[in-house]
Amino acid sequence: MGGESTTRTAPRSGGTSTSPVGSRTGQRLSGLAVALGIVLFLGGFGWGAVVYRPYTVPTSSMTPTIDAGDRVLAQRVDGSEVRRGDVVVFNDKSWVTNASVVKRVVAVGGDTVSCCTNGKLTVNGKQIDEGYLKGSVVEDKNIPTVKVPQGRLFLLGDERQGSLDSSAHLSDAAQGTVARSAVTARVDAVVWPMKGMLERPTGFETLGGLSQQGPLRIVVALIVAGAVLVLGGGAYGPIAKLTGGRRARARTEPVGAR
Repeated sequence: MGGESTTRTAPRSGGTSTSPVGSRTGQRLSGLAVALGIVLFLGGFGWGAVVYRPYTVPTSSMTPTIDAGDRVLAQRVDGSEVRRGDVVVFNDKSWVTNASVVKRVVAVGGDTVSCCTNGKLTVNGKQIDEGYLKGSVVEDKNIPTVKVPQGRLFLLGDERQGSLDSSAHLSDAAQGTVARSAVTARVDAVVWPMKGMLERPTGFETLGGLSQQGPLRIVVALIVAGAVLVLGGGAYGPIAKLTGGRRARARTEPVGAR
């Protein structure tokens, strides 16, 4: 009929199509991405749960490194792995009953420690540059010369004026020192609020090697990579469906009047 316009479309089969969306290769790759992502995501969480323990620090004795109420992740370690400069979690009934304590190790067995010389902590006759104190006053900390027994640690809070640390227990039989075996974990990072990894205590390098940081960065990378793969693989179907629909509409062609 003259003047009538019609539209010709690609043939369609009856009913709703249930065929997979996207190419077969794309479907396989998306499925592989999701499977690998799940493995990485759960593996990262599992590894982190085995290696790390969360703690909430209740006091300000580690300010400015860790504030009161901060949530930290501490790697489970044996006391023999502890080095100078480490921030550790330990239990000592002569300090606190039924609670964990977080302090910084400034001297280990065999060291001689005192404070302060020119406003700095002295270990084995060397003045220690403690950059993590961020300019906090240390010169008011009166610590006579202490020889740390083998197998024990001397610990201080980063808030040197108000911290109840080894300097507050000098009159004890162990002169304020704590057994290495009392250490249960070493703090790697402050995770809430998100302050990140603790600053490296490089001032102690002149006295010996520092502890290696734990695998926290690797754990986080695995979790993030897994999440990206799962989301990316899962998004393939909707994206393929959307782009397929656009191509179908593009194939629709107008037919002139007959």
